[in-house]
Amino acid sequence: MIEDRAGASPSARGVRARLPTVMTTQLSISIRRATRRDEPFLVQLSRRLAEFDLPPWRTAEEIASADANTMLASVEAAQRDDEVLIAERDGVGVGCLHMVSVRDFFGRTHAHISVIATTRGAEGTGVGRALMAHAEAWSRERGLALVTLNVFAANARARRVYERAGFAPEVLKYAKVL
Repeated sequence: MIEDRAGASPSARGVRARLPTVMTTQLSISIRRATRRDEPFLVQLSRRLAEFDLPPWRTAEEIASADANTMLASVEAAQRDDEVLIAERDGVGVGCLHMVSVRDFFGRTHAHISVIATTRGAEGTGVGRALMAHAEAWSRERGLALVTLNVFAANARARRVYERAGFAPEVLKYAKVL
């Protein structure tokens, strides 16, 4: 069940954002816009993203650094169509979501999940599902009918999660190290 609630951080335009409180079977998860104070938490979650089945030509540091820098730049810019959100349970960070509005090869604008991550302790507790539901709500609020995300091909666990959430492969990107 998702309920709208007021009181989230103001958006870049000074309008109060309406972010959901997601009720899981056990505990309430609130989702709010990230602030500069969340930097250590975002950096921590970025490192966690680099733990999973990376291609041999990518380093964990490269992945973690790129994700952290992208999210922190988004927090700094404070735009409506490029947001980093924090999932909390009882006031403690348990996950993050970085949503961006992008234009694709066909010239259509769609929503893209740039980063989605949970803490190790939050795995399997509904936080990921709550973040995915929020990504869909974020997209609908902006009139965007398509949500995309990227996942490394070898990360079978994440791919199963995304497929259970209704995502399907669209494009396969091939790489060759020279």
